[in-house]
Amino acid sequence: MKNLRQEKSKILVIVAVIALTIMGSCSDDYLEEVTFGEVPPSEMTKPENVEKAIISAYSVLNGQIDGASNAYNSPASNWSFGDVVSDDSYKGGGGTGDQNQIHQMELYNTNSTTYDVERKWMALYEGVKRTNEAMKLLDASEDFDAGLKAQRRAELRFIRGHYYFELKKIYNQIPYIDETAETVDDYARSNTEFTSEELWGKIEDDFQAAYDVLPDSQEEQGRPTKLAAMAYLAKTYLFQEKWQDAFDATTLVMSGNYGLMDDFQSVFLPENDNGIEVVFAVQYSVNDGQSDNYNGSIGDRLTAPGGPFYSQYGFHRPSQNLVNTFKTDASGLPVVDNVEITATDNVDPRLDITIGRPGIPYKDLDVLYEDNWARDLATYGPFGPKKRILSANSPYHVTVWPYVDALNYYIIRYAEVLLWRAEAAVELGNLEEARNLVNEIRQRAANSEFVKTLDGSADAANYVIATYDTVWTDIDDARDKVRLETRLELAMEGHRFFNLVRWGIAKDVIDDYLVIEKTRRSHLTNAAFTAGKNEYWPIPQEYIDSVEDGLITQNNGY
Repeated sequence: MKNLRQEKSKILVIVAVIALTIMGSCSDDYLEEVTFGEVPPSEMTKPENVEKAIISAYSVLNGQIDGASNAYNSPASNWSFGDVVSDDSYKGGGGTGDQNQIHQMELYNTNSTTYDVERKWMALYEGVKRTNEAMKLLDASEDFDAGLKAQRRAELRFIRGHYYFELKKIYNQIPYIDETAETVDDYARSNTEFTSEELWGKIEDDFQAAYDVLPDSQEEQGRPTKLAAMAYLAKTYLFQEKWQDAFDATTLVMSGNYGLMDDFQSVFLPENDNGIEVVFAVQYSVNDGQSDNYNGSIGDRLTAPGGPFYSQYGFHRPSQNLVNTFKTDASGLPVVDNVEITATDNVDPRLDITIGRPGIPYKDLDVLYEDNWARDLATYGPFGPKKRILSANSPYHVTVWPYVDALNYYIIRYAEVLLWRAEAAVELGNLEEARNLVNEIRQRAANSEFVKTLDGSADAANYVIATYDTVWTDIDDARDKVRLETRLELAMEGHRFFNLVRWGIAKDVIDDYLVIEKTRRSHLTNAAFTAGKNEYWPIPQEYIDSVEDGLITQNNGY
């Protein structure tokens, strides 16, 4: 089966077909028109060139938009935007001055000139621009196969829906530009032209249009399918608290061929990263001829954990609070006390698959993780990322700069769909369905292969996990249990902060987190979350300055 990430490495992005640009690489003006070359219109609409333009729309899904190798400032995984600003992780690295702008994000001290705020905006709108231009070329191509044309347009609607979904959840009130844009001025749009509800409606329309046309399966891995579009539509409903719509959408997704893999740890292996649990993913590859392996996990290249096998970048470090969340009682159910785990405590087995802990074997490297792996141990503590770090023995791991992997980033995986359904079920009053869905997730964890001691003779820790056997009758308690399971299952995957915001509990959770975490980690001393402001990031000042005065309304508090 062909793979879209392999196709990306073979195709030179034909930026010459895109005469309009919202932003240029490191440009002083987001609306600057850049001439990259000239291609006759008759060449631009040839099917093979239209396909290249479509691939170019896919190619920025990983956040890499130029030759600067700094997609870590606009990562597809949202490790900085979704984890570092939550209670799940710290920035890490070589102290607070290393990528200080992310440290400021961690303190909720972001402003409209913060570099990552600008880069993420640039990357996502670059995706929008390429998608819109590819649509126009596709529509103008008289020689493109008619049946395939409809499918490719549906793919582009899906991809555009993704870019706008990311923009909406990060920046909230955003300019919306579609394929009718013809001039540079058409890209200078107000971010209040549409209400929040109308923006969600446009995103829904893209995913619905994709669902209506996309096939059940794709020959090339990485292209979206019909049910992937429905899954994303379910997520869009969820963010709007359209509970019945979300529930019904997950019914359709669950009718397909997706499922949970038997082993939790195996989900995060490149050999399985287009398997039954992956609904849609950013496709990564290495050693494919692409310069500097930019088709790899370039946005996550700073998250290598250090030690004898990895580089010492040391970013994306799990918080003590997150580690403590994996504690279980004698019966195997969660203990929510935020007391530091000891060697004798019972823990959820997903802990040592998700997080590197001192004294626990790390991957298949025949070595124990040690606290001295952790860069700047005094500031950020001893823990390191593990779930989405490949073994240094893997052929999909690059051991030289830029130290990237070919493990795809899962935008949506099936376990998440089950948790969305459980969440909707609670709000609809179907607590038993929610319990059964959460139990399905927990049972998979219980049946998974546990981390063993180096000699393989015993479990590496006291792994105890069980399902909820008592009927759920209290809606508030059920809601809390679903949210906790969501945190445990999806930890370090870039979702936590956005979930806290859409649940309406970001202020309460982060305030409670900081009260205790500040006593553990002095780098958080000045952190303070402001309700009504820090739920979203500011509109980049460079964009505001480059459009007509009065077109942009800055987000509250910035």
